[in-house]
Amino acid sequence: MLKKLFIIGFGSTLIGIGINGFIVPFHLINGGIFGISLILNYLFGFKPGITFILLNLPVYLMAFKSDRLYFINGLLGATISGLTIELLMPIRGTIHMPIVESVILGAGIIGIGIGVMLRNHISPGGMDLLALLVAKWSKVNVGIIIYVIDTIIIIAGIFLLRDAKLLYSLLIVSIVGLLAYVLTTFRKVYVFIK
Repeated sequence: MLKKLFIIGFGSTLIGIGINGFIVPFHLINGGIFGISLILNYLFGFKPGITFILLNLPVYLMAFKSDRLYFINGLLGATISGLTIELLMPIRGTIHMPIVESVILGAGIIGIGIGVMLRNHISPGGMDLLALLVAKWSKVNVGIIIYVIDTIIIIAGIFLLRDAKLLYSLLIVSIVGLLAYVLTTFRKVYVFIK
């Protein structure tokens, strides 16, 4: 349990730093329920961390019915991730970089945080938890599933927010999806070799 909490804390901290330090200052979005939470924040001023936790409730219920372990891990991951995003809000605006560098670094940090959690069968919640469940049923790599879902959310965000700058968000989801794919695949290779 201590190892699980450490992994969740580490991954959530990276996600909170990536979102608050590098993504939100440029009014960009990530994919998944993180992205939906940020869209609602930009449109209506909702707190993204709390919104993230609340939007995860239907996914929690689905996970509870299909796999109790995913439910527990997802509940812990999403709650801690959402609260960490709120706790790290003070770092917004403290890092000053050009948009491309900020996108690459922020997405890399988020991708490592999500990837580390996913490779340990812990989800930060939301679409990642849904992607883990779909990957379990379909045998499609979780990183690919996340990328497809995230791309759909980014395109919806572009239409809703009407800001061409959001095209940079496609780079964010590409980097996050790639890192999630690499980290979850590496785990399988490592276990096979071991």
